[in-house]
Amino acid sequence: MTLPKPFELACTGLPSEVEFCKKCTISNQRPITQLESSHSLGHHKKVTRFTSGICDACRWAEMKESIDWDARHQELEVLCSKYRSNDGSYDVVVPASGGKDSRFVAHLLKTQYGMHPLTVTWKPHIYTDVGFANLISMINNGFDNILCSPNGDVQRRLCQLAFKNLGHPFQPFIIGQRVVGPKMALKYNIKLVFYGENVAEYGNRIEDNLIPTMDPTLFTCFDFTRDTLSNYSIAGIPLSTLIDTHGFSYFDLLPYKSPSLNDISEAEITTHYMSYYHKWVPQDNYYYAVNNTGFIPNPKRRDGSFSKYAGLDDAMEDLHYYMQVIKFGMGRCTWDTAQEIRTNMLTRDEGVSLVNQYDGEAPKEYLDEILDYLELSYEDFIHYINAFRSPHLWELTKSSEFQLKYKVS
Repeated sequence: MTLPKPFELACTGLPSEVEFCKKCTISNQRPITQLESSHSLGHHKKVTRFTSGICDACRWAEMKESIDWDARHQELEVLCSKYRSNDGSYDVVVPASGGKDSRFVAHLLKTQYGMHPLTVTWKPHIYTDVGFANLISMINNGFDNILCSPNGDVQRRLCQLAFKNLGHPFQPFIIGQRVVGPKMALKYNIKLVFYGENVAEYGNRIEDNLIPTMDPTLFTCFDFTRDTLSNYSIAGIPLSTLIDTHGFSYFDLLPYKSPSLNDISEAEITTHYMSYYHKWVPQDNYYYAVNNTGFIPNPKRRDGSFSKYAGLDDAMEDLHYYMQVIKFGMGRCTWDTAQEIRTNMLTRDEGVSLVNQYDGEAPKEYLDEILDYLELSYEDFIHYINAFRSPHLWELTKSSEFQLKYKVS
């Protein structure tokens, strides 16, 4: 096996000069993030103006303060009244890992809006003890659940390829996770699907946060057929090549197939974000989930961050976030502190200190499980990691160690 060399698989297209947001801890290396020199956005007949060097996510956090959330709650009540069943049958699908956010969404819909949710879960790669305990406790606290489990060997091999080719071991999982909610809604003839937050909360186009529904092309875009396999890829490999040269069958890949846009349209399925209707504060969701649904935090902080309550389900998450440090210079602690700063749970100085303490921390607690899952020796594992380091972010010291050229300060 020929192993890649350092920097050989690095990302391209990232800004060559690194700039950090003046309000939080992320930089312009996050894909799609913009640090505008100046920016204004019309919103509800108002114009919000922002100072220079502030990221999109921080701008949005500022805009949220001017939203009439009581009016949004009324919008949600009207929406639920339209779809609420009278006989107790399922009337909303909630994709749910058992984590704090999906529990918040499911419990809120059930207890405050009188809905009858069906929770659906795309199985993680390597369940952590606390992750599996939280799935079971969610069920035991009053929620029906369907655990969608793709063939474990197929899931493992796709993860291996995604790590080696993309430095993104979670990529196949994200495909399955994205399609599972609307797919189960179609199967059970449920018209409403509710996700937690719009990803635009964290730095995509600000305007996307002003729309309550998910663009259906996001969860129907993997609608492959036997005749279109070469047009779709997992792990950076066309599906036709996965079948022809990597030992997968067409039926192995079917769990990842999305519903068609036509089927979703004909079934009149609509998919909404709770972050549009309720002000999205992750720490508040955590306390809500603990107090109302028996959510269990991790007994100690996760590798790469200070947090004990986010991203607990899958041991592979530790590698997923570490690879973001490798490719973008920002890892789990950057994302966690940025959220807490935007919701006034941390000051920026506190966030910077935490990032510099924890962000580059490699997976330790679940390292043996990760290596076994990827079927790699530690030495080969390190070779692949180093190949994805972005050379404009990393340099080799005289002692042959990699260090980041830029750190948040």
